[in-house]
Amino acid sequence: MRIIPESEFIINPDGSAFHLHIKPEQLSDKIVMMGDPDRVTMAASFFDSIECDIRSREFHTVTGMYKGKRLTALSHGIGTDNIDIVVTELDALANIDFTTRQVKPQFKQLTMVRVGTSGGMQPHCPVGSYVVSEKSIGFDGLLHYYAGSREVCEEDFEEAFQKHVNWSPYHCSPYVVSADEELVDKIGYDMIRGVTISAIGFYGPQGRHVRLPLADPDLNAKIESFRYNDYSITNYEMESSAIAGLAKMMGHKAMTVCAIIANRVALESNADYKGSTEELMKIVLERI
Repeated sequence: MRIIPESEFIINPDGSAFHLHIKPEQLSDKIVMMGDPDRVTMAASFFDSIECDIRSREFHTVTGMYKGKRLTALSHGIGTDNIDIVVTELDALANIDFTTRQVKPQFKQLTMVRVGTSGGMQPHCPVGSYVVSEKSIGFDGLLHYYAGSREVCEEDFEEAFQKHVNWSPYHCSPYVVSADEELVDKIGYDMIRGVTISAIGFYGPQGRHVRLPLADPDLNAKIESFRYNDYSITNYEMESSAIAGLAKMMGHKAMTVCAIIANRVALESNADYKGSTEELMKIVLERI
């Protein structure tokens, strides 16, 4: 049985995971995730009781009880690089013995639902709607660093997408991965379902032209027009592909649902979106 070296997985002197600063006993097997640390405070305000409240960098974790369910609310920050940290440490908290540094003989499956905000790419995803990421396209390349990534990715979809948009060889090879179907049905049965792009940045990588010109000004138009069987690309965000992909490779259930706060096609946005995300959070807490 492999003993994981200290340099491979760092445990803090207090027995907590290196970045998240939480201990195994402080984690629920049902986790609601979000980017903004302050949104964890909002989610926890609906809890009936609080067990722990821990902050470390952009990672804010609250575990407590909600209507008889033990839940963990956790902020993951922005980007798939942060998801690599968060999902790896969550899996370790559940499935690594912190004393022996060995994988536990009994696997514990986690359920992770990311509640986010996003920009819509189709007319049927207006500002204020909720979109479930049935599939995600990662522009970041994260999964390619792990053995077995091809087993969870959908190569035909990837090839069709690259051909349609004339994908640049200077970009990371995009990967396509599906969220957990059972979880999608449970959480998003009455929501819009679609394909979400996880971009590697907020501005240029999502087609925003501020001062620097774009390498491919037509990329978003090509993305909007892409169809694969019955699928179209519904929205942009920055985390769903890594959550779905890493979770699937590790044996966990995961999905992302986003409140649409901008429509890239209609060039509309709503910077005052607290109400829509708060309502979505309540829905997820009820259904998880």
